[in-house]
Amino acid sequence: MDADVVVVGAGLAGLGCALALEDAGLEVVVVEAADAVGGRIRTDVVDGFKVDRGFQLLNPAYPEVRRVVDVDALGMQSFAAGVVAATDDGRVRLGHPLREPGLVPSSLAAGVRRPRELAAVASWLRPLAVPRPGRPLEAVLQARPDRTRLEALDRAGVDGLLRRVLDRFLAGVLLEDDGSTADDYALLLVWMFVTGVPGVPDGGMQALPEQLAARLSRPVRLETPVESVAGRSVHAAGETLSARAVVVAADGVAATTLTGVDAPPAKGVVTTWWSAEDVPPRGRLLHVDGRTRPGGPLVNCAVMSEAAPSYAPFGRHLVEASALLGPGRDTSEASARRHAADLLGLDPTSWEVVARHEVPRALPAQPAPYSSRRPVGLGGGLYVCGDHRDTGSIQGALVSGRRAAAAVIDALA
Repeated sequence: MDADVVVVGAGLAGLGCALALEDAGLEVVVVEAADAVGGRIRTDVVDGFKVDRGFQLLNPAYPEVRRVVDVDALGMQSFAAGVVAATDDGRVRLGHPLREPGLVPSSLAAGVRRPRELAAVASWLRPLAVPRPGRPLEAVLQARPDRTRLEALDRAGVDGLLRRVLDRFLAGVLLEDDGSTADDYALLLVWMFVTGVPGVPDGGMQALPEQLAARLSRPVRLETPVESVAGRSVHAAGETLSARAVVVAADGVAATTLTGVDAPPAKGVVTTWWSAEDVPPRGRLLHVDGRTRPGGPLVNCAVMSEAAPSYAPFGRHLVEASALLGPGRDTSEASARRHAADLLGLDPTSWEVVARHEVPRALPAQPAPYSSRRPVGLGGGLYVCGDHRDTGSIQGALVSGRRAAAAVIDALA
């Protein structure tokens, strides 16, 4: 027997699972097909620029992040708690009144001009303000009727500019622009944005999985693709590893291939990164398109180097733009460039492409009815974890890893 447990996959779910198993005194081997840990969280360094594979942010308000990750050691660089929205009447800056007091005047002006829209948004957000002594927010939300985000916003009467801005912002977070995500899950994410300000580590998003991997007693076996899993045996890179239990910590498609487990469909995104010079200050804000007729395919863009100076060499700037993948969508570099320049109010003539990442399986879908706890035990010593078992987020990946570890520990005890 090679170990008590073999964990297949060194993304956040697999690393979190392995750490929990080791904390319980079990011997663990982690195998990973790629040449580095992180799964979908990877950072490339190109000509001195750091570019994550897909625009990703770490929200320190996630409970499991606070429990598992040494956030201070990551050297977080945060975005401002707000957005710049292109509207039919020009740009509007909207932000959290307590975290971004400088945005209060513009936020108030937008709200005063739209009292009905503001009241409708407040109605949609009301579940977040309901007193819940001894009950987690998730339990409160799951007691409500099952609705999609589209149905809930329509029911609350949210429309106009604030609806367009909200839809566009959430499209970049949920990777869907049809409102198909469960409303409970959308509200949970909004609450996380209210309570925490997302950002990126100084070393790029890959610093997060690297921190977890460094705490393992054994190094992860990289470039070890798994061909099959049979019972408590893993066939990988020409050898067979045997254990008392096997945990498959892979994305939904790979988990289905190796274990036969059902997984929700995945949603994709394409992110383009450009280098630029002489960029006037744009603030540490995301830019979204809140116009009646959006000017292009982007769900968001930003001058990344303003929020995260470590992502660009001295004297240079890094521009980020993300669009959803899908049939019939124009996600070409030229379209992304035009739209990003339009939203940022910049001349893109001298921009140079640093990298362009298509991530077709970036997030699992979270349709209604919302389910944040899919089974992790498959029987016969086989277990599965990943954000497709919980919520499509860093929080969900880490929680699923802990749940799988707890199930293994209980079984082996």
